[in-house]
Amino acid sequence: MKKGLLVACISAPLWSINAAAADLTVDQVRAALKNASPTAPADFSAKDLSDLDLSGLDFRKANLRGASLFASKLVQADFREATLVGVNLNGAWLMGTDFTGANLSGASLLSVVVLGGTVKKMPVFKDANLSGIKMIADLPGADLSGADFSRAMVGVNIKNQGMGQMRTDLSNANLAGATLQGADFNRSLMTFSNLKGSNLRGANFFRVKLGGADLTGADVAGADFTEADLSGTIFRDVKGFAEAKLDRAENADKIVR
Repeated sequence: MKKGLLVACISAPLWSINAAAADLTVDQVRAALKNASPTAPADFSAKDLSDLDLSGLDFRKANLRGASLFASKLVQADFREATLVGVNLNGAWLMGTDFTGANLSGASLLSVVVLGGTVKKMPVFKDANLSGIKMIADLPGADLSGADFSRAMVGVNIKNQGMGQMRTDLSNANLAGATLQGADFNRSLMTFSNLKGSNLRGANFFRVKLGGADLTGADVAGADFTEADLSGTIFRDVKGFAEAKLDRAENADKIVR
């Protein structure tokens, strides 16, 4: 699988989550970041940082990649307003992790665990900078309102996946006011998602399942809905509808306007 791809695993064992204290304190994390350098990055691989308040910290010199079969545990950790530009979060456990307002542009999130067992608390990406991120994630019902997905690769990379394609699931997700300009969401599941007032200019929704999604007030100029399922999709008061591409869209006659 291509480096930088974000995949959400839904069946990993969740034994011992929060059963013990985090491996490091907030002060120890701060000290490690302060002493880090490009040649000697702060290494938190396979560390448990669950429940820590790491808001506002700069992790650009850090490595949060999981080691072997055991990923860094960031369960319910607070990364609000943190700087995570280009940071390697591969294999991290993100149940309930709060990335509100965080800068994750260009970050690498591979095999991220967001579901498993009886734990079903989604991470929060409200107002987060996710521009340029590569992502295939299972985030039904997640809060991504106001997030910036500009130029993000969220859809299926056909060259990188075989017949058993993994698709991003944003069903019932809150993307109100989000920026998806120029992003690729091809083949994603977005049924009943909230896209009110969002910027979808030039976004790729090829074969996306958008049944019941609410695009009220969104800007869809140049958005490509080719072969997308638009059954019951709400396009009330959208901008740029005449410039959107609806070639061979399924159930286009069932659009709500």
